Amino acid sequence: MMDNVCSVLVRPAGLQDLENLVLGNAALAWETEQRRLDYSRLRLGVLALLQDHQQKGWYFVAETSSSSAVPVVVGQLLVTFEWSDWRNGNFWWLQSVYVQPAYRRKGVFRQLYGYVMNEARARQETVCGFRLYVEKENVDAHRSYDRLGFHRAPYWMYEYEFSDHTIPSRSQDFSGRPIKGS
Repeated sequence: MMDNVCSVLVRPAGLQDLENLVLGNAALAWETEQRRLDYSRLRLGVLALLQDHQQKGWYFVAETSSSSAVPVVVGQLLVTFEWSDWRNGNFWWLQSVYVQPAYRRKGVFRQLYGYVMNEARARQETVCGFRLYVEKENVDAHRSYDRLGFHRAPYWMYEYEFSDHTIPSRSQDFSGRPIKGS
């Protein structure tokens, strides 16, 4: 059960939200993976998306008023997209989902999700579904997504990360080891 539901205003994020988004992403990485992100790189990454949302994706924020009536960002959600040739449409990936601890279990994520669902309905493009990934141990998130109708996909997620954006040369295999005979 949700404790008293918190009414929030959900809106597309803008440059004025940069610092809140960076702090939310840093908190998310720490809470879910105990991973400290490089602040400068993270800030540049969020800024790049905010400046090129047509190609990269969109952030949405949920804000509420504090006792001083100044809007406070209490949640965020990033939408990126992946073309599916099998379905002739885009999957929208829900990423960087973060709600401030004091506002959890108060319907903030549900309102962010509802806003994004309405955006998908309103777009003049084919959206064939939503996808997201979640840490295996994040049972609370599993339950939240289950309640919204998500189900576990039959896929495993694999990743090959390029350190510092350096793509291995042709003379290296994917582990970075030299390839014999090259």
